[in-house]
Amino acid sequence: MIKGSKKEANITNSFDSQFLVSNLAHRPGVYSMLNNKGEVIYVGKAKDLKRRVGSYFQGRAHNTKTMAMLKQVIDVDVTVTRTETEALLLEYNLIKRHKPRFNILLRDDKSYPYIHINTDHKFPRLTTYRRKRKKNGRSFGPYPSAAAVREALNQLQKLFKVRQCEDNYFSNRSRPCLQYQINRCTAPCVGLISSNEYQRDVEHTLMYLQGNGSVVTEKLVQSMEKASEQLDFERAAQIRDQISRLKEIETQQLVTVATGNFDVIGLVFKGNICCISVLSFRGGRLLGSRSYFPRFFQESRGDEIMRAFLIQYYTERHAPKEIIISETTSDCKAISELLSLQVNYSVQIKTRVRGDRARWLEMAITNADQAAGVKENAVIGVQDQYKALGKLLNLERQPSRLECFDISHLSGKSTVASCVVFGPNGPLTSDYRRFNIGNIEPGDDYAAMAQAIERRYSRIKNDEFPLPDILIVDGGLGQLNVADNVIKSLGLQGVNLVAVAKGHGRKLGRERIFLGSDKIELKLSSNSTALHLIQKIRDEAHRFAVAGHRARRNKRQYSSVLEEIKGLGPKRRRELLRSFGGLHAVSKASVDDLIKVKGISSRLGRLIYSHFHSD
Repeated sequence: MIKGSKKEANITNSFDSQFLVSNLAHRPGVYSMLNNKGEVIYVGKAKDLKRRVGSYFQGRAHNTKTMAMLKQVIDVDVTVTRTETEALLLEYNLIKRHKPRFNILLRDDKSYPYIHINTDHKFPRLTTYRRKRKKNGRSFGPYPSAAAVREALNQLQKLFKVRQCEDNYFSNRSRPCLQYQINRCTAPCVGLISSNEYQRDVEHTLMYLQGNGSVVTEKLVQSMEKASEQLDFERAAQIRDQISRLKEIETQQLVTVATGNFDVIGLVFKGNICCISVLSFRGGRLLGSRSYFPRFFQESRGDEIMRAFLIQYYTERHAPKEIIISETTSDCKAISELLSLQVNYSVQIKTRVRGDRARWLEMAITNADQAAGVKENAVIGVQDQYKALGKLLNLERQPSRLECFDISHLSGKSTVASCVVFGPNGPLTSDYRRFNIGNIEPGDDYAAMAQAIERRYSRIKNDEFPLPDILIVDGGLGQLNVADNVIKSLGLQGVNLVAVAKGHGRKLGRERIFLGSDKIELKLSSNSTALHLIQKIRDEAHRFAVAGHRARRNKRQYSSVLEEIKGLGPKRRRELLRSFGGLHAVSKASVDDLIKVKGISSRLGRLIYSHFHSD
């Protein structure tokens, strides 16, 4: 690794770009731009490091984004790689780790669902699977959404009746379940189908998922004719109905003339929004589409965004053999080599296509254009709400960051506070936070609110996140007083406080709005644009808090109270439960009985006893 500072250990030394460039070789690699805080603000890949990095510091004109970035750069880290493919992979890993602000980022980093079949089992099972770890068996996908997987599994269950139940449920059945009664399973759990017959259904399922529906139909026709010859007319009728269902599903497919596995990607700019739409074809069938809105700078070109998308999208998922893109991009050959190495077959990236593939590319562009239009209208609506809220609060400038707090608990137990954040274009989910509240009187919402706000904004001084323009609390004057006191105690300035309390009858549109330290109450009509924004962020904070509370409550419900005792590890808990036969007996045991258990000292025995008898 090469750095631009003459003294490598201290990033605050003056940056000597000429010293850096003079020490670079004409080799492929990756360079990382750093600011005065040591943060990576940009990561780039170069086929020739000396030329690429040197181009930044030759004094020639750059676009606005590059000029803004160079003003912040005080050091550059350079890593030389053996090949351009290795550089692409390293670039992706660094972007994923650091999320540099000057890089084009794909903001959806969720894993994608597959259909999985565990072929190692005697009676394999079909299920949904997200590729976070390797798993034995066969996987098909990825599907664009969980809904697409559920629809596919529903069709497969009707067609081939391969089980989808959990293995522990399957192994403990003594009679057929409801799926058998509604003719969606052959009940292998209780031996109503032989292993060979079940494996035949599994084989047909695998062929169908691979896109060989016509082969499956031929095999079923042969089986039907054979059953008829053997005078097994009931079996023949069942296969006939299965063939009918298979043909019916195939006619419902949006595309039936396609072959192979491929993705079609369309990119569209609309105003300040860029949208990328991906159509996924597997086995010649269109599984669905999904739209993405990458973070980019206004000077970014379509080919730059497409390049960044291809690397970030496919590095964590199996690429198909063919990828059709609407924007030609640099590094196509290197990206193809990288993806081919990952999946052990050749991956081709194409921009010029004809016939049906050209039609599907047009379809992807149309989808992207429509999604971008919807997003643009939504952004305009949000900006109008921000302007109305800023005008309502008499702010000198339009607010750009809102934060809202809410508290959720059940009779004072498992209390959780939420903080949700809205930016200029709506929710900033990556900035959401939850706080598990403790060391307060159960049910004290004021103390819970104070603790959450204090924990959140005490970190402002470390510059971990920006101060919001408006802080909203779900509640009345009491919560507003708490927020005001905490903000003042932390010495924070420039935060506008708003409290939103439920109005008469708790009906939407009748909320009571209180402002600032003066506790002024505003009367807003139910169709107020500013009120709609307050309602939206309040409801989102409530949803986020309730979800966190339920998760904490469920975790507490399914964990043993013994886990709350300090010093009582897993082995000692198991020994206690084994010795007394259950938790109830442990709770009734005396100290003398407890210390007779292996590993339980006198001190620990008294601690366990007091835990159950503290009331």
